[in-house]
Amino acid sequence: MTAYAESGEGRVEAHGAGQGAGQGDAAIEGRSPRALAWRRLRRDRVALAGAVFVGFLLTVAVLGPVLTPQDPNELHTDLLDGTLGGLPEGALGGVSTEHWLGVEPVTGRDLFARVVHGARTSLVIALPATLLALLVGAVVGVVAGYFRGRVDAVLSRVTDVLLGFPVVLFAIALIAVADDVNRLVMLVAVLAGFGWPFIARVVRGQTLSLRERDFVDAARSLGAGDLHVLFRQLLPNLTSSLLVLGTLLMPVNVLSEAALSFLGVGVEIPTASWGQTLADAARWATADPFFMVVPGTALFLTVLAFNLLGDGLRDALDPRSLR
Repeated sequence: MTAYAESGEGRVEAHGAGQGAGQGDAAIEGRSPRALAWRRLRRDRVALAGAVFVGFLLTVAVLGPVLTPQDPNELHTDLLDGTLGGLPEGALGGVSTEHWLGVEPVTGRDLFARVVHGARTSLVIALPATLLALLVGAVVGVVAGYFRGRVDAVLSRVTDVLLGFPVVLFAIALIAVADDVNRLVMLVAVLAGFGWPFIARVVRGQTLSLRERDFVDAARSLGAGDLHVLFRQLLPNLTSSLLVLGTLLMPVNVLSEAALSFLGVGVEIPTASWGQTLADAARWATADPFFMVVPGTALFLTVLAFNLLGDGLRDALDPRSLR
């Protein structure tokens, strides 16, 4: 007797054995590539830990006003001791039932509120910048890899120039002179503008391989045009790679936003930002390093969580990467 099961790679045929007493035909359960990837990801506890923290971070960013009743921009100068140069009064930076992590030196702003709202700022900038970079990079990469020739040469040279460009210096110069433009929009544009070449380079390499596959030849033989092949055949087969690239690009954009804010060319003061909080705390690091530990730990855990999740997704979606 013969049993069949559908899998992600075709039809699997199995012959029943042992038809004697007490034995029946063994049923084979087919799993799609998506189910297999999810099964591998569930076994990766490190990647799941990263996913849990990313989910926690998103929750904190969305529910920021609910989690902290304190205004992140409100000044509490009455909690500062002027004789100590503007440091908070009391132990642990002025920690109390109202100010769970104390208040910042000089300004007296609630540190917990600044960190919570800083998470929102980081995601508001990094998430759209990552999505925009994925969109542009995917289109440029698949077009360059599919058409090759002069189109590939021009797009590849543009990509090479942007990859070798001093991003930080350009961002500082551009944002510094853009006082009349919303800085959030400018930061998203800068991060996306220098993030897509990395995506395009990877997508181009994979497209060069995919364009030679049988399903592309079959689509052409049926009369499909170039746009159909690009956006209905090639791009859907690049979804898993783009998902992994997005999770790896997110922490880069979070760090870039924090670095620009640390240098004073990020979000406008007094908007809460981890980089800006670190810059303010750096002046008091010798007197009380606690003010650097809190935002620094939040930034470190965020970048680590996205990296762990990205590595886990890469291993789950491409098992060959483990070999």
